[in-house]
Amino acid sequence: MERRAAGKRRRRGVAILAAVAVLGTAGWAAGAEQPVTAPPPGSSAWRADTADGRHPPSPGAEPADVATYFAGLRDAGARLARRHPLVAGNLDGAPPRLRYRANRLALRAERARQHARAKDTGRTPAERARARARAAHYGRLGTAGRQILAFDPRGRGQVAEVLGDLGTADRVAVLVPGADTDLARLEGKGADRYGRPLGAAEALRAEMRHAAPRVRTAVVAWVGYTAPSGLGPDAATGRLAEAGAPRLKRFLRGLAAAGAPADAVFCHSYGSVVCGLAAHGTDAFRDLVVYGSPGVRADSAGELGSARVWAARSGGDWIGRVPHVDIGGLGHGADPADRGFGARVVDTSGAEGHAGYLVPGTASLRNFASIALGRYADVTCESGCRRG
Repeated sequence: MERRAAGKRRRRGVAILAAVAVLGTAGWAAGAEQPVTAPPPGSSAWRADTADGRHPPSPGAEPADVATYFAGLRDAGARLARRHPLVAGNLDGAPPRLRYRANRLALRAERARQHARAKDTGRTPAERARARARAAHYGRLGTAGRQILAFDPRGRGQVAEVLGDLGTADRVAVLVPGADTDLARLEGKGADRYGRPLGAAEALRAEMRHAAPRVRTAVVAWVGYTAPSGLGPDAATGRLAEAGAPRLKRFLRGLAAAGAPADAVFCHSYGSVVCGLAAHGTDAFRDLVVYGSPGVRADSAGELGSARVWAARSGGDWIGRVPHVDIGGLGHGADPADRGFGARVVDTSGAEGHAGYLVPGTASLRNFASIALGRYADVTCESGCRRG
């Protein structure tokens, strides 16, 4: 009996030390992000409108109902988008092309507002400089030809950009990024490019087109939740993931309602926590790929609904040194790249560090493209590579 009690004490001590290690690795810092979850500004005016003689669906309506509503509209849909661009541009289930137009208008309006702030002499030089930078960024996002499927300037900002044509795509993939991503960090330059959501999406689509030139593809870079800022306390807990998971599920339902269901969802780092929570007990995912993952808040792949679950972690990724625990809400649970988890663990040869999985020339990028295309026989795995 005493030996058993001593064993329990030892296990408890190991667990406590593991939790401390999580905090130490994450770099505990003061403060916490406040997730953006409320409907977009202007939602009340949107609901009061009667562009076609009836009230439009609320921003919280089921995407399938939103799609049905817009299917019965003609010019009224465009009028609603012009009057309420922030709402229409973020309305899951609305036609993508209407959302693109609405978000161009919303970006134009927000750019003008930031220009005004930049000229306001009552603001500090730092505030004016930030406003100029934001105005320039919004101007780039609003450039003709860019397909912005979601835009919300609140907080650190959220955005989703589409590469390809959702209306004709045979295969659709969605990328969900991790910590330190927001509206301002959608894209990067140089060596940083493929570690940012848009660069990663560009690389994935290019690889898909190279592997299957005749297959019509679309890839969405989804920065649609409030991610942890830096590797602080928010990165060690599931609080922000719990707020982001319903948004991701709704976004995916919106794609399906608009006729472009996601075939594969790729989730990096903390984004895999969001995806794991979104996948629990649902059939919202066909192929779920988690890479550089600290855990998905599940003990096994079987808990993640009906999805095929794939995992990837390069040997040089520091996330492998983070203890995979879940103690009192700290840590994110079992390691998806561990053989016992039950995921198909893909080869990542050539990938370097925590953000190098989608760099051209890596085995991970080639494998991710094969998964997105549904060509499972072409995927090279380290373990658990069941075909089909």
